[in-house]
Amino acid sequence: MFIQLAIYEQMIRVIGGLYKGKVLKRVPASEVRPLPGKLRESLFNILHTRIKGSIFLDGFAGTGSCGIEALSRGAERVVFVENFWPAVKVIKINLARCEAEDKARVIRKEFNRAVIQLSQENLKFDLIFLDPPYKLLEERNPLKVLKKRGVLKEGGMIILRKNRRTKFEGRYFQLKRTVTMGDDTLCFYE
Repeated sequence: MFIQLAIYEQMIRVIGGLYKGKVLKRVPASEVRPLPGKLRESLFNILHTRIKGSIFLDGFAGTGSCGIEALSRGAERVVFVENFWPAVKVIKINLARCEAEDKARVIRKEFNRAVIQLSQENLKFDLIFLDPPYKLLEERNPLKVLKKRGVLKEGGMIILRKNRRTKFEGRYFQLKRTVTMGDDTLCFYE
């Protein structure tokens, strides 16, 4: 029973929308921290009026669960940015499981380089979700390249996941809200 419960808790499921209940594959590497289901549910409860028809960027995408949840709930298009090859393969598998490949684009590049490319393509996003490695936030600010390259639409929102103990200044955008659950904090910037 305990082993079955542990396996169940490790499963990633789409929580709502078109793909509700679909089981997503995990990345077999400890570097990838999937967004816990309760935190993902809270995030999408907050964003529910902004999702339908949105252009969504899932940065440091990992399993792709956040971007797939956005597609499931009506996002028009999602761009997944991930540099870790095993994660890129899993994102593609998960998109195929949901039959959502035609609404998605997966870019395998370092985040800053991907944002520069997207800027050169004149792409702008309504919602940008960032889930960078926590150590990265101690070394650099991923919001800087988003501001410099102008990829957030007017009135758009950036959501950054960080460890609640991590000191981080999002000085390039205005912090509107924070939500903390356990060790995770979601910061909402406009």
